[in-house]
Amino acid sequence: MDPAPASRDDNSFFGHPKGLAYLAFTEAWERFSFYGMSGLLLLYMIQHLFTPEIMGGVLGLGQFRAAVEWVTGPLSDQAFAAQIYGLYSGLVYFTPVFGGLLADRLLGQRRTVLLGAAMMSLGHLLMASEAAFLAALVLLVIGSGLLKGNISVQVGQMYGPHEEGRRTRAFVIFSAGINAGGLLGPAVCAVLAQYWGWHVGFAAAGVMMLVAMGIYMAGRRHLPPDVARVRDAATAPLTAHEWKVIAGLLLVSLVAVLPAAVYNQEFIAGILLIEESVDRGLFGWTVPTSAFNSFDGLFCILLVPPLLMLWRWQATRGREPGELGKITIGYLITAVAQLVMLLPASRVDAGQQIHMLWPLLLFALNALGFLYYWPTVLALFSRVAPAAVTSTMMGMLFFSTFLGNVLSGAFTAWWETMSHARFFWLHALLALGPFVLALLTLRPLQRLFAAPGSPRSG
Repeated sequence: MDPAPASRDDNSFFGHPKGLAYLAFTEAWERFSFYGMSGLLLLYMIQHLFTPEIMGGVLGLGQFRAAVEWVTGPLSDQAFAAQIYGLYSGLVYFTPVFGGLLADRLLGQRRTVLLGAAMMSLGHLLMASEAAFLAALVLLVIGSGLLKGNISVQVGQMYGPHEEGRRTRAFVIFSAGINAGGLLGPAVCAVLAQYWGWHVGFAAAGVMMLVAMGIYMAGRRHLPPDVARVRDAATAPLTAHEWKVIAGLLLVSLVAVLPAAVYNQEFIAGILLIEESVDRGLFGWTVPTSAFNSFDGLFCILLVPPLLMLWRWQATRGREPGELGKITIGYLITAVAQLVMLLPASRVDAGQQIHMLWPLLLFALNALGFLYYWPTVLALFSRVAPAAVTSTMMGMLFFSTFLGNVLSGAFTAWWETMSHARFFWLHALLALGPFVLALLTLRPLQRLFAAPGSPRSG
């Protein structure tokens, strides 16, 4: 039996329930494993796995490449690696739909999270074998789908329906835990891989996945009860208003697809730019390209305290943007990040190397935009989704990230066929479109998502 959860009145973790700490640290080490492994993945394929002496021994790779090229046409090894990376990083956000259904209808959030953690641990272990490469990716994709959406649902369940600002700040803290893993994972795994080999870097990711699993098990009594069990006796169909809310949330998730594609390019085209055209020398040492992925997590951590201070200052004056307002601002910042890269991209097109501060600026602006929209959209879904389908709707939100990441892998083919400046200009337009759509739908969605008795929710 699951232990009873702690009271919602528990505010022992910086004014938030202790369960938030366990969930944040679980995600921190799970993300260490995910981003540590992902940070190595693209260059591992290009520089090691796709070499002639190894490529033929990867089980199923030839058949998989034939299937991909049947859709895309012939691909270079680099383009094929980008396709795999895009599919992998996208599919880990597709499977949460099924993880949510499994939790809502059968297992509940807690058991589904633990099953996902176990599958991810096994997937990391299989990364030690080149032959099992595709099988490892499949296990990691399925395990992440079982874990990711359901653990986010549990964060939202610790707050009441009228705690909009507090819930959003909780998700920002939760995201800071995620980004601590995003900072440490790529840096540690990249250094280990550079000095002791690819598989040592992958092994470190696997060990930290086991740590994440242990932290979650240790904190289960502080977590909210499974929604599936709370509503065992409730069989009433969804109301007309709840269906309208679901439609509104699906619209929000659809608009989020292109910003996700643009953001994810820093891990694909951004890494290719750094590898090919950035001066990585630092005090006589060459910074590993994969280590740059850590800066996404670093900036997402460093920017949290000033951002929370800004929102609190705005709240005291009645000027804090609501959930939908913050999401809209985040999309605009994401577009600006791409526009900033036009100058250095033009220099690269002219055959020059650029300073490493340019990709760092891209990572910083992307992180700021991300902090505005992603924790906020998680909070929005956890607050307004009908209780009977909370995990499923959270899975649908991650499905938008799946679509975005798959698109980013496809868009990377442009990297080899157009100027880099044009590449960033097109991505700026891809983010500006959702910004405009978010502005146009802001008011009606505010009214739809407003909690009963709440003056506003946007």
